[in-house]
Amino acid sequence: MQEFYYKYLPETDSFGLDGYAGDESEVVIPATQAKKTVTMVFESVFKGHTEITSVKFPDAVSFIGGFLFDGCTNLRRIELPKELEHIWQYAFVRCGVEEIILPENVKFIPPYAFKNCKNLRRIVCNDSLGEICAHAFEGCDQLKEIVYGSNTKIPKEFY
Repeated sequence: MQEFYYKYLPETDSFGLDGYAGDESEVVIPATQAKKTVTMVFESVFKGHTEITSVKFPDAVSFIGGFLFDGCTNLRRIELPKELEHIWQYAFVRCGVEEIILPENVKFIPPYAFKNCKNLRRIVCNDSLGEICAHAFEGCDQLKEIVYGSNTKIPKEFY
C-alpha cells in the first residue's frame, strides 16, 4: 500500500509531494497529481520509513526538502530526477544509501546533506557542480570515492 499526499503550488501551477503513508519497499513517486506535474518533494516525507529500500523520483522534480530520508536505514538505491536543482540540508541524513549520482542541474551540495549516511561509498557529481559545502558528508565513514569537476569548490573541512 502506498498513499501520497500533495500540496498545490499556485506559483508554478504544479504539485509538491507533502506526505507519504505506505509499507512497500520500492517507492515510485507519481509524476502527476490531478493532471498537473509534481515538481517538489517537501521535507520529512519519507522520514523514518525503514521498510523503504529504493525510491524513484519523477524527472520534473526540481526541489527536495530537508530530512527527506532521515532514518531510512534500509534505503539503498535512490534514482534522482533529471531536473533536480535544489537539495536542502539534511535531505539524506541517516539513510542507508550506498551510491548517489547527482543530475546536471545540481550546482551546490549543502552542509550536512548526507550526514551519517553510514553505507555511502560513492558519489558522482556533475561537471557543473559549483560547490560542496563543509560537513556535507560528515559521519560518512564508508565514503571512498567522490567524483566531481575541476571547478568544484571543496572546503578545508570536507567531512
